[in-house]
Amino acid sequence: MYSFFRSLLFRLDPETAHHLTLQLMRLGGLEPIHSILGAIFAAPPKPVEAFGLTFRNPVGLAAGYDKDAEAVKGLATLGFGHIEVGTVTPKPQPGNPLPRVFRLPEEQAVINRMGFPGKGSAVVAGNLKRLNLETFRRSNIVIGVNIGKNKDTPNEEAVADYLELLQGFASHADYLAINISSPNTVGLRQLQGRLALEGLLTQLHAQRQLEEKKRDKRLPLLVKLAPDLSDSELDDAMEVILSTHMDGIIVTNTTLGREGLGSKHRGEAGGLSGSPLRLRSEAVLCQVVKRIDGKIPIVSVGGIMNPEDAQRRLDLGATLIQLYTGLIYWGPGLVKKTLEP
Repeated sequence: MYSFFRSLLFRLDPETAHHLTLQLMRLGGLEPIHSILGAIFAAPPKPVEAFGLTFRNPVGLAAGYDKDAEAVKGLATLGFGHIEVGTVTPKPQPGNPLPRVFRLPEEQAVINRMGFPGKGSAVVAGNLKRLNLETFRRSNIVIGVNIGKNKDTPNEEAVADYLELLQGFASHADYLAINISSPNTVGLRQLQGRLALEGLLTQLHAQRQLEEKKRDKRLPLLVKLAPDLSDSELDDAMEVILSTHMDGIIVTNTTLGREGLGSKHRGEAGGLSGSPLRLRSEAVLCQVVKRIDGKIPIVSVGGIMNPEDAQRRLDLGATLIQLYTGLIYWGPGLVKKTLEP
């Protein structure tokens, strides 16, 4: 059935199609649609413990789909064990000029240069506050918030943006993902360098401890890395992540690489996701698993397009996985298919 809807959606501009599906998922939060979707996409429970949290299964929705936390309740009906909203910035911003999303159907891929468009942290916090997060927690559906700096914030002042977001979402999220790896905000990836990363994460950890004490609530911090780091850069980042007491690593974000692409859109600027990212993302996962050696959990994302891809990431050592582009090409039933025996 999804192949029919996909043929209709693919006639639309990619960003228009995305907004349409997001609005449909907002409707999925209303009864009786919520119950109907929940019954259709119900998946067998496969509980996972990570970061001091219980996930009903290892399959999550990656950041980027629901940037402003507008459709969380509807998305929860699709069987996810966790939903990561964002990327959220302190102030609202429009993102990069249109067009900024390109489908590569022959490659089962997408190139985007969105640039963190969103309504800002106040709106997202309000949307999350209106949700009954305790209901989600009782169902073991974990809600994460992916945070990033505003485009006009210089890197030397980026820590202020991240600290503001940490304080603002400490009460409204089960975990925070620190996004320093998007290729679509100029200079952002420089924050992955050893000195910049150490300065940022040290201050975030200190603030996290204050927030946990104030709220008597644990707040796991995860760091999302790019797939384009050299081996030495990746080793440096992991060493800093461990030394600054972060709770987990998400690998990987989208790539700037274009190896082997034949699409007419291959020259578009932005981050590439989907099937062409699979091998690189798996290679980074293997390196991270070896270096981390079980000290903290790892979330694998990037190029997971089918249940076989998902199982391979878990077999390689990921504790959790996240989907996004695979859903564009194969539909919401991918979560259930991934979890079925």
